[in-house]
Amino acid sequence: MFSLLKTRSKARKPAPPEMRTLDVAGRLMPLTIKQHDRATRITLRIEPGGRALKMTVPKGLATREVNAFLDRHQGWLLTKLAKFSTDTGLRDGGEILLRGVSHRIQHSGSLRGLTEAVSIDGIPVLRVSGMPEHVGRRIAAFLKKEARADLARLATMHAAMIRAPIRSISMKDTRSRWGSCSSEGNLSFSWRIVMAPPSVIDYLAAHEVAHLKEMNHGPHFWALCRKLCPGMEEAKSWLKRHGSQLHAIDFD
Repeated sequence: MFSLLKTRSKARKPAPPEMRTLDVAGRLMPLTIKQHDRATRITLRIEPGGRALKMTVPKGLATREVNAFLDRHQGWLLTKLAKFSTDTGLRDGGEILLRGVSHRIQHSGSLRGLTEAVSIDGIPVLRVSGMPEHVGRRIAAFLKKEARADLARLATMHAAMIRAPIRSISMKDTRSRWGSCSSEGNLSFSWRIVMAPPSVIDYLAAHEVAHLKEMNHGPHFWALCRKLCPGMEEAKSWLKRHGSQLHAIDFD
């Protein structure tokens, strides 16, 4: 009896995910295949930004069935991935969004200097120094700095309105979510949001601050979020339509 109970109490370790590279018409895509005990069918999902694929399959499914599913869905993948451009445009003469405004990238040619947003003859320009091959990284560093300034200001303002203390604010480059709030009052944001219009940046700050009072997505949370950001619905709609495009930009 003791040995039987002991055997039953052992938790079975889930099978480790299988990592592959899938060739979709010459475009090499990282693919994660994960078995799930409760899965009854195969699901294939394109990760935010269109830079990876995730597949969930029933436990014990034969490899030949996984391969057959992938072969059948090559056309679907091609159609869905077509909207994600492989050209980042992060070079001299290219363009990048900053607070919803397209800025022309101007590589200064200087090895030293700050990345700065300026207006030249009425045209928004992002002036970038350093080696040409480091333009993407320098732009990313600039966006992180700008995002931190915007979100710290907005989060502090919203938190003061509901009298909720913020313990810390950090910037991350997450693909699965735009922000998070811990029970200790630590706020985290994706710095990519600074490419969105100001109203969308404000919504994200309000959303996470509202979690300081409501750690859920129930009616009280959304009512508080709407109170902090009256333009919530429009901002949510913008993120739904354009968010994947911001995630798709490869700054490396």
